[in-house]
Amino acid sequence: MHYPSFNSASAKLHERALKYLPGGNTRTTVYMKPYPIYAVRGAGCRVWDADGDVRIDCINNFTSHIHGYANPTINAVVKKQLENGTAFGLPTSSEIDLAELLCSRVESIERVRFTNSGTEAVMMAIKAARAFTGRAKIVKVEGAYHGSYDYAEVSLDSKPKEWGNDDTPSSIPYAKGTPSSVLTDVITIPFNDPEMAVKLLRLHAGELAAVLIDPVPNRAGLIPASQQFITSLVDTAKEIGALLIFDEVISFRLCYRGAQSLWDVKPDLTAFGKIIGGGFPIGAVGGREDVMAVFDPTYGKPALPHGGTFSANPISMTAGLAAMQLLDRKSFKRLDEMGASLRAAINKILIARNLAGQAVGMGSLIKVHLTSHDVKDYRSAFQDSETARKLSVFVQGLMNRGVLVASNGLIALSTPMTNEDLDLIIQAVEGAVDDVLVSMDTI
Repeated sequence: MHYPSFNSASAKLHERALKYLPGGNTRTTVYMKPYPIYAVRGAGCRVWDADGDVRIDCINNFTSHIHGYANPTINAVVKKQLENGTAFGLPTSSEIDLAELLCSRVESIERVRFTNSGTEAVMMAIKAARAFTGRAKIVKVEGAYHGSYDYAEVSLDSKPKEWGNDDTPSSIPYAKGTPSSVLTDVITIPFNDPEMAVKLLRLHAGELAAVLIDPVPNRAGLIPASQQFITSLVDTAKEIGALLIFDEVISFRLCYRGAQSLWDVKPDLTAFGKIIGGGFPIGAVGGREDVMAVFDPTYGKPALPHGGTFSANPISMTAGLAAMQLLDRKSFKRLDEMGASLRAAINKILIARNLAGQAVGMGSLIKVHLTSHDVKDYRSAFQDSETARKLSVFVQGLMNRGVLVASNGLIALSTPMTNEDLDLIIQAVEGAVDDVLVSMDTI
């Protein structure tokens, strides 16, 4: 396999796509230059492309397929549901089953509302906080990704010239045309700076509806939040009457009872997505009964009306229930072990090859940074042009050796992976690191 190859089937598919899709693309996250690789089939932890090449998939549709592809247990329940219908203008018992599982696993969850994506889950959590508190503003971490909602996107990819002071980050729009009022209603805080977080929360105390936090924010470096930082957010939010929202769309894959249990936190609201759908579109927001009552239509129009044609559709519900039942404590233990082993192996290779870099992360999530300094937050993780170039060479080197990782260096492991698969990934890393070193010598 060799990428790029302009006679490949993927290259030809991209040419066709350019005629009908802007940039030949529907998801910015899967865009690649000069063209993307087109998938045709997946099984276990492997994916086959349009040219018949097979690769170990360490992207897993951006962390959602924790059981890989075509899991027989999940496939069986989906096939059974297909025969009975895919979606109705009526509720089904399947949504009760999945809601019951989430409530039983996550201590903070007393009621659940399903959506179609993690983006929707975060959006509805923010709107629920506003409806409950009667306030408008939210707090979020600089560089943290929380989906495609205007308010959640603020300061997602701000550039150094836009950052503002180290202790008081500026609120910067992600997309052109973002209303200035959105920026006014989002207070951006630096990651893992408890003192500044407390100061900024108290400064806006009477205006804040919610504090939105991902405990291991991928776009901000995939560095775990310190216990002191999380505790500061919990205590100060309670002090000022704001709600704490945990974004576990990705981090729910870190622990049987959710990442919040690792920090011993009971947030007011939690957003879920990805792994709870068993490979199908899904999202959910859950939390305290009194807060979730903003959705309750029992006595007429609720404080926060919420619909969605495919919300809680039985395909996603049954697939999600099967996936979560398969994801038992033994599975989490194995994923943690694989993640720790692969992080250590990558760091060992970087040291042995004398290439500046580090593999960070937690549990089954790993991120490779090709920088000489420690990564602690969004600003320290920010890539200059040379760092970005080296990472691109590294990612392409893995791809040409049969391993897929995200373009930003994110690696997500899955339960079908074996020790032999990890060995193959490590061998590919060795070769990809050598590619980077060669590219540095030829500049």
